[in-house]
Amino acid sequence: MNQVDESCRFRGAAKYVLDDELAKIVNVSIALEMPLLLKGEPGTGKTMLAHAIAESLQMPLIVLNVKSSMKLLEALYQYDTLTRLNDSRFGDSKRDVSNIEEYIRMGKIGQAFVSDRRTVLLIDEIDKADTDFQDDMLDVLDQMQFDIIEIDKTVSARHRPVIVITSNAKKDLSDPFLGRCNFHHIAFPDPEMMRMILAVHFPDLSEELARASLGTFYRLREFRGIEKKPATRELINWVRALKSDPDFDVDTLRNGEIPYLGVLFKKSLDLNLALQQSGRARR
Repeated sequence: MNQVDESCRFRGAAKYVLDDELAKIVNVSIALEMPLLLKGEPGTGKTMLAHAIAESLQMPLIVLNVKSSMKLLEALYQYDTLTRLNDSRFGDSKRDVSNIEEYIRMGKIGQAFVSDRRTVLLIDEIDKADTDFQDDMLDVLDQMQFDIIEIDKTVSARHRPVIVITSNAKKDLSDPFLGRCNFHHIAFPDPEMMRMILAVHFPDLSEELARASLGTFYRLREFRGIEKKPATRELINWVRALKSDPDFDVDTLRNGEIPYLGVLFKKSLDLNLALQQSGRARR
């Protein structure tokens, strides 16, 4: 097995609380030069992990946000035929219209391949794509090259990127895809881990407010019928809202009142359900 270069060893980042098991799988993936597939519900820090790796290893971060209609070619490169046509018609461009390469723009994977520096490539929400996209993408990432057919040119990666792939587990991934990645499931943080996360973002947070806000937060996540449960980002923003309100008193939470529910719930139906259930709980 390849040894982990100490300069490429991930040890966490300023705003990311890292557990030992996750640190190990990140560093093994870097050593083996394999994509790391992260699964877990929204708000468990999958996307933020890629940001933390880039910060820790001092590498540029390139993000490919996968969409359901996306074709692999878009992630590799695009041939801007419309601009070339306009340039040839109006003749006021500084580009050589006879040179097609002037009109080739790299997609996110292409950008990672041609970068002068090693990058962290985040492929976010791969489960939105169809199976062909997933498998063909991993072929490209295995070979570290792709062809631009319009100019009969092969683009090979100058540096193999550190690849992080996220999935919200909304759709099963193919067995060949799973077999070519290292895998880690990020569970939703328990209260102890979440207290550590809050401490990173709010070093001066009182234990009294931390305990009351966490108790309320986890109780809200148990409300029936909620489609999008509040996640770590919502908790951080909610605590920030509570701290910024000069009239807020922690006894408000102890008495069952929950201010700023709209910071925690982003869908109207969820907000209404939370209002109803929190009202019943007080009664």
